Amino acid sequence: MESKKKSLLLELQGFLLLNVLMLCMARKHITTVDWVVKEASYTRLCSTKKILTVNGLFPGPAIYMRRGDRLKVNVRNAGEYNVTIHWHGVKQPRNPWSDGPNYVTQCPIKPGANFTYEIVLSNEEGTLWWHAHSDWSRATVHGPLIVLPKLGKGFPFAKPHKAVPIVLGRCENGGEPNKSDAFTINGQPGDLYNCSKEGTFKMVVDYGKTYLLRIINSIMNEEMFFMVANHNLTVVGTDGAYIKPITTSYIMITPGQTMDVLITANQSPSHYYMASRASAELVYDNTTTTAILQYSGNYTAPSTPSFPNLPNFTDTDSVTNFTRRLKALATKDYPVDVPQSVDTRLYITISVNTLPCANNSCDGPNGTRLSASLNNISFVEPSIDVLQAYYRSIQHVYESDFPNEPPYYFNFTGDNLANTLLTPEQGTKVKVLDYNSTVEIVFQGTNVLNGAENHPMHLHGHSFYLVGYGFGNFNNETDPKSYNLVDPPEVNTIGVPTKGWAAIRFRADNPGVWFMHCHLERHASWGMDTVLIVKNGRTLSTSMRRPPRQLNPC
Repeated sequence: MESKKKSLLLELQGFLLLNVLMLCMARKHITTVDWVVKEASYTRLCSTKKILTVNGLFPGPAIYMRRGDRLKVNVRNAGEYNVTIHWHGVKQPRNPWSDGPNYVTQCPIKPGANFTYEIVLSNEEGTLWWHAHSDWSRATVHGPLIVLPKLGKGFPFAKPHKAVPIVLGRCENGGEPNKSDAFTINGQPGDLYNCSKEGTFKMVVDYGKTYLLRIINSIMNEEMFFMVANHNLTVVGTDGAYIKPITTSYIMITPGQTMDVLITANQSPSHYYMASRASAELVYDNTTTTAILQYSGNYTAPSTPSFPNLPNFTDTDSVTNFTRRLKALATKDYPVDVPQSVDTRLYITISVNTLPCANNSCDGPNGTRLSASLNNISFVEPSIDVLQAYYRSIQHVYESDFPNEPPYYFNFTGDNLANTLLTPEQGTKVKVLDYNSTVEIVFQGTNVLNGAENHPMHLHGHSFYLVGYGFGNFNNETDPKSYNLVDPPEVNTIGVPTKGWAAIRFRADNPGVWFMHCHLERHASWGMDTVLIVKNGRTLSTSMRRPPRQLNPC
């Protein structure tokens, strides 16, 4: 009997030792990289100024990972202001602690402090990106996050000769934060701006070869058209998921979105402009940024590269015609899981509003200050982050009564709406969802304050399916009949059409606290945000992870 007990004890010790070794091995293989957020001097548009960067780079360093990988990034703040980093499009299963939005999932990294993020990939594959998620600092603090297929796996298309990140950004000389002085491609404004020709980004290509452009819209406030003169583009992925290939002369990409685009160098060897400009009803910057697609070899270079015929700023048809073509790849290797029935339905109005100021002393309409809302709730950042309050059951930080529908109905997309609709309620209101429940959200654009425009809505912690969209007011009886529940694109950011609506569905299978907001920075900063809390499931593997040892104080 004693020998049997001893044998069992040895087996148990061996089992525990094996588990410890496996845990140590797993931890050992999580690489850690060090980043420093600091100011650096950059010369653009005829002047030199200091901008906030990661490791002195603009755009910031590219991260390359493989599907299912994990990576730790230790961020030290050597700047003068608080900062956080968000891994845009990474679902972070069970790990909201590393998601990044200021006062939602963490207190900020204060000057002189540091925080170690853990990037946890699951089924993402393709182009994602990272950016600051504190105030307006993402204008310069951003960069690519490239997720390659697992080792031994290829792309669901012919392997390109080379992949090149194309980061659409902006720069400014100062003044109003809404207004940029130039758009940029890979940090350079391009030939059409003063003092910029020498630095224009050039992509050298070999005739007959195919290249993968990993396009990221990091711009603060504008949806963008993008073209390459005389060349077709084949879009094969968006937001870290593959789509059925579509061939097009242009793309339209909203702030926060990413696209994987193939281009074949099949034209006469020469120089061709890549060009990008805004697509918006309200254009804050009507300039055009350029880069050059430059063929290798011996030929006489043109005095001016060929220029693409970009759609007009207000060409809504071009936006709609492009968006309606996006469909998930939906194959055995890349399946879709579109909820066919729904447990929770949300109908969310998106509005630009105003708030009163003492003695009408602010710069908004009639002395007010501009605001924004979802379902007439303008989100207010709490004094500590929502995640800690939820995890530790701290009272009076947020309220769990974000409404399932707007407080009142009217002709949301009509003109000259009543002034009584201008002022929203303010609060830190969240929506709580059961684990593994299926959710439908219909985002309804409004024309309150005559501020109708395309709103890129982004959800953290999940991707979702864009099952339908249209113009005017959503009709809950007829519009769902047109939903695509077979192969809708799986994305994390969608543009809600100007004076229109967009419907998404997803499964709330990621326990945690997740931010949902407009990715136009001015709207997010005005309160066009809310938080979804997904409750834990019944097992450890369906519950939130414990917090890391180090959490920054507020």
